[in-house]
Amino acid sequence: MDPNRLKGKNILITGAAQGMGATNAEHFAEQGANVCLGDLDADTAQSVADRINERGNGKAIAVRMDVSKRADNAAAVAATVDAFGSINVGLFNAGLNKPKFFMDIDEDNWDLIMNVNTKGMWLGMQEVARQMIKQGPQEHVYKLINVGSVASRKPLYDVTVYCTSKYGCLALTHCGAVTLAEHNITVNGYAPGVVKTPLWEQLDKDLVEIGFKEKEGQAFDDIAEMLALKKVSYPDDVKGTAAFLVSHDSDYMTGQMIHIDGGWVIQ
Repeated sequence: MDPNRLKGKNILITGAAQGMGATNAEHFAEQGANVCLGDLDADTAQSVADRINERGNGKAIAVRMDVSKRADNAAAVAATVDAFGSINVGLFNAGLNKPKFFMDIDEDNWDLIMNVNTKGMWLGMQEVARQMIKQGPQEHVYKLINVGSVASRKPLYDVTVYCTSKYGCLALTHCGAVTLAEHNITVNGYAPGVVKTPLWEQLDKDLVEIGFKEKEGQAFDDIAEMLALKKVSYPDDVKGTAAFLVSHDSDYMTGQMIHIDGGWVIQ
């Protein structure tokens, strides 16, 4: 691994206290990036930042943020700039899920998921882009990176609201890419399938609770059988693609959503 591949990248990552967000933050810092870890769980985010700083390559800070609040997004951007001098990458990873069958969906379920997964991404993109435009031209493109999902390509009736939120993520990626290109800002994303993280472990329990699965762990096994690779993934399976999108290697890409789904979409 090149310890300087991402040197000069100052990155805000939302939902960075655990799972893919934390793994990406550590992976980026190992390659020289400075990272701001935003999360509702500020204590756990700080523990990840402490690990990064102890290793002594890229630097890290942690901030508490509710991505559904514009003020929190603006404050996280300001904290990144205060700590590192500028911001040139935003990675919008925060997300949640709470399964319900289509006819059981209520407004609370809809608002909970959409406020984080879609509204939170939109607010983050706006606030980071505003700062990038304010900073003016730089040598390489600025980057906004959205974490999508196979759920924007696969209709899953037990998580309809989550699917809707991730279709929204895809739209934000496409519309953002077209709108922000004039400011030298690219917008891309990656779409994981089943990644074994705390979010999916909770989802596994929830699927049993609503009667969709009979026992915990069954969802993972059943989905694995639907994948071309016949196995679910882990955050380490995603970090390489995320680092590629952060790096200069992807500077000429925009409006793209890369699937990291073990071949689910093609099955």
